[in-house]
Amino acid sequence: MDTETSLPTCYRHPDRETRLSCSSCGRPTCVDCVKSAAVGQKCLDCSAPEGRSKVIHARDLRQTSGSPVTTAILAACALAYVAGSFLGLRGELLNFGAQINAAVAEGQWYRLVSSAFLHGGLAHIFFNMWALYVFGPPLERRVGSWAFAALYVSCAVAGGAAFYLLGPIMGSAVGASGAIFGLFGAWLAESFRNRRTFAGRANLNQLLILLALNGALPLVFPGIAWQAHVGGLVAGFVIAMAWGVVGERGRGRARTLVAAVVGLIAVSLVIL
Repeated sequence: MDTETSLPTCYRHPDRETRLSCSSCGRPTCVDCVKSAAVGQKCLDCSAPEGRSKVIHARDLRQTSGSPVTTAILAACALAYVAGSFLGLRGELLNFGAQINAAVAEGQWYRLVSSAFLHGGLAHIFFNMWALYVFGPPLERRVGSWAFAALYVSCAVAGGAAFYLLGPIMGSAVGASGAIFGLFGAWLAESFRNRRTFAGRANLNQLLILLALNGALPLVFPGIAWQAHVGGLVAGFVIAMAWGVVGERGRGRARTLVAAVVGLIAVSLVIL
């Protein structure tokens, strides 16, 4: 006579037998539906945060956690700087990737993007990468990696286009400043929309002070390509404001499309 006794099944997955159970409610749970607790283990329902609280895991405390595009950009800029400054490739990198307006006029439009990964001195790359490290990850986590990548590239292109259209025809420039100011513009738009809240007003005031200080830099250091700053700032602001208009439908592909369209418009202005 068969005396086998079947095991209980998971309360969320009836097809899975399990020997585990929630220490709070006692329901059987499979390994995918159980969370470790201070005492014992709990099912997903019992371990869920109450009210408006949110569980923050230790891995999420890292600044760049959940922001692969920001991390990749930081790494690419750092590698380019090391290759140029310590491996003797600076001349080759500048000849190939710097925004040389005369070369852009001949059709080398890729320089609008490649120049954003090259930098001059240590202070130049330090400020840009610090700003990207601070402002990039929270924005990427909020809007998604694809949309963030489209925003970053489009703002870099818009900054390059502004330098091409408003700068000297024989001028040249490098740096991620156009893209970084695009991030400033995106956060400025977000703060402007929330200006009636305490946090929104505080963020808006801080950003305005930051922009005012950066706006004064070209007066002290004449070699700064202020045109790229303005172009990137305007592009980032426009993209983020458009995201707000699109609303919930703007998640994912729509946000990416909005940002890409702004970048294409900037390239079109250069071509025309």
